[in-house]
Amino acid sequence: MPMERDEERPGEFPYTRGIHPGMYRERLWTMRQYAGFGTARETNRRLKRLLAQGQTGLSLAFDLPTQLGIDPDDARAAGEVGRAGVSVATAADLDAVLKGIPLGSVGLSMTANATAPALFAFAAATAGRAGVGADALRGTVQNDVLKEYAARNLYLLPPAPSMRMAVDLIEFGCRFFPRWHPVSVSGYHLREAGADAGQEIGFAVANGLAYATAAMRRGLSADEVAPRLSFFFSAGCDLLEEAAKFRAARRLWAKLARARLGAGRPESWRMKFHAQTAGSALTAVETDNNVVRVTLQALAAVLGGAQSLHANAKDEAWRLPTPASAALALRTQQILAFESGLAGHIDPLGGAHAVEEATDRLEAEALRWVDAVDRAGGALVAVESGFVQSTVREAAYREYVAAESGERAIVGVNRFAGDAARHVAAADRPRGRSGDAEEARAAEAVRRHRAARSEADAGRTLAAVLDAAERGANVMPAMLDAANAGCTVGEIYGALARLFGEYREPVIPEGRIAP
Repeated sequence: MPMERDEERPGEFPYTRGIHPGMYRERLWTMRQYAGFGTARETNRRLKRLLAQGQTGLSLAFDLPTQLGIDPDDARAAGEVGRAGVSVATAADLDAVLKGIPLGSVGLSMTANATAPALFAFAAATAGRAGVGADALRGTVQNDVLKEYAARNLYLLPPAPSMRMAVDLIEFGCRFFPRWHPVSVSGYHLREAGADAGQEIGFAVANGLAYATAAMRRGLSADEVAPRLSFFFSAGCDLLEEAAKFRAARRLWAKLARARLGAGRPESWRMKFHAQTAGSALTAVETDNNVVRVTLQALAAVLGGAQSLHANAKDEAWRLPTPASAALALRTQQILAFESGLAGHIDPLGGAHAVEEATDRLEAEALRWVDAVDRAGGALVAVESGFVQSTVREAAYREYVAAESGERAIVGVNRFAGDAARHVAAADRPRGRSGDAEEARAAEAVRRHRAARSEADAGRTLAAVLDAAERGANVMPAMLDAANAGCTVGEIYGALARLFGEYREPVIPEGRIAP
């Protein structure tokens, strides 16, 4: 029998009103500003500055070469080293990024997907050298490769071997790192690519079910896997709909974790999620307007019951944030937490007609997309066939047309727009990186690193990674040995790419898709 709305209680199945009975009265959300900048030393300073200003969790941004498994001295990395995040080619680099930060007491979140197994191995090695054991290391690695093919496009290997290694990390994390979430299933990037709210939830939940099911085929039970999944969603400006979206996602996951995975414990039904304010909603004109937008978006996440939150900086539409704008974004969260009074209320919008209607509607829409993925052959096949990509692109086109026509208002851009002088001139935009000299230093540093390590150990452990990959064994034990032996992310993924091949996206036919 469906549960009547009036019977729903916070902290109880299906968790529409929050995963804990007291929600923020018991514990505030984790304030986790996304940071990564140029060199390891620069990023270490930024992380420490944010912690000193009251941030309560770390969220590490890696540059594109690191995310694609390319070392900084590789010609393909030219111009990108340290540009959109920090360059981490080795476990030693991560040692420097996290130097002086107590990993046993501060959770670490890493935005890594295609190279998530290696970067997690680096983190485990770094933690081990700092005296933080596997049972104490806590945090999250994104490790959601399926959405990379559908939205973000930072992939290296073909979908099937990528999925297999993502599940290796999930299995390894579930068995040996009890406080670590080995996957953060992302609807955020799908939304940034153009998905609507129902698609954001539906595709993310479908991917979450796929990861859990694949891990269960390795012998883990649903109640061992499901509590270790976390989710990651966008928080947009449509305040009530976005708050309702989080309530709908929670309710849908609870029902499907129980019905489809067969999970029997409340911990397995509870959806824990991180929210980030929508980067695609920010504008490079009248950037102060972005402060208002981010406040609305962060408010939606809080009203929706997020477990952790990143509030974008006002200048994040066109560069890595300055220290001042990053601090203002953190202060936005702190004002919501400590001055607004919201933290004293549980599901404060619960019972509001507009919110309850939107919750029901979005849950139904999302379930239709979950079912559509099933009909397409499952999450992996739906990506390989281009079904998810074409669906998201069609939604993005509709959104583009709405913005261009003025149907969707963007203040300062298509409504109340001023003169072009208020645009931030491209020439005035900082590059957000340390420059060519730092890139050259990073390249030289990785060359010195290779010269100083034991080549015998590096070669032996790298061969073990390849052997495990070829045999179909879990690659993570060998990956951890390779990290400790000083293998670089480029060496590991270069070897895997030679084994599995590199992925090139096929031409995907466009067409109207209906769930």
